[in-house]
Amino acid sequence: MKKPLHIGYSNRHFLLFILLFAYLQSVYTRIVVREEINAYIFTPESAFATLVSVSVLFIIILFFIKNWQRSDVFEMKKMLKIFGASLLTFLITMQIIGFLIAFSFDNIERNFNQKTLILTTFSNLLNGFIYGSFFLAYYYYHQNLIKQKKLIKYNQAISENKINQLKTQLNPHFLFNNLNVLDQLIDEDKDKASYFLNEFADIYRYVLQASDKTFVTIMEELIFAQHYFKLIQHKYGDAYQLVIESQNSDGYIVPLSLQLLIENAVQHNLGTAENPVIIKINTNKSIHVTNNYITKRNAKSTSGRALNNLKEQYKLLTSNPIEIQKTDSTFSVIIPIIHTLEQ
Repeated sequence: MKKPLHIGYSNRHFLLFILLFAYLQSVYTRIVVREEINAYIFTPESAFATLVSVSVLFIIILFFIKNWQRSDVFEMKKMLKIFGASLLTFLITMQIIGFLIAFSFDNIERNFNQKTLILTTFSNLLNGFIYGSFFLAYYYYHQNLIKQKKLIKYNQAISENKINQLKTQLNPHFLFNNLNVLDQLIDEDKDKASYFLNEFADIYRYVLQASDKTFVTIMEELIFAQHYFKLIQHKYGDAYQLVIESQNSDGYIVPLSLQLLIENAVQHNLGTAENPVIIKINTNKSIHVTNNYITKRNAKSTSGRALNNLKEQYKLLTSNPIEIQKTDSTFSVIIPIIHTLEQ
């Protein structure tokens, strides 16, 4: 009992539409037939009777859909077959129900003469065609909504999976590069290496926490970028400089984005104390990370995997892509600010 009630309640707007349409249909028919307007014309019993009878049609259509339509793909030929079979079954069912009611009240001769039989058959056929069309349109529209929601959830799951895969590629990259720095510092200055190791432990703790997040606030990432840059200065001193021109810290960013771009600037440019590489971070309508371009001699070709990785993450999370701008003297990356956590 609960299941039919639940089905009826979940489709109450459609059933209300059917009832209202049936009521208007009954009022119009009575006015045309009687050619007068009185209180009886506006009584609703005919509309409720129509709702009951077409509910039988809806059950029949659902029966054929479940048994004949195995695929989720809409096929016009299959739908017409279901509709035709449902109409025929509905006509037969309504005649059987009518016969049983007439037999119970001993009205078979009056209700099943040739004229009455043709009239009721035509009426049931017309109702079946009209209300059956309504039901099929509603049913396939509802199924399409369900399919769209499933598709959205599926795409979100795929996106989250890809993002997790990309993060697992970024974190070892971060760890490997900084362990190389630590290895070099151990040979050069053990005290500095010890201090670097403590700083690195705190920073990597943030990396591990951020890896579980899709977004972090811009302010969190700016603070992390400053701490990370201190590690850079342990090795290179003033050869690389970080300038943060923060005008807007509202919004969100993909974790480790700024760290990756700072690392990218250091890796691809040769800075010295006399001619430093200056990395500027400006946050306004978007985040601009710019550095002057000082090419390394005998620079090794790089795959650009980390930057491409970041670009792929933003493709999955926002419609605004990362932009890369190059001139003879500067290299800029423009990151869109994410203003909502809804994906």
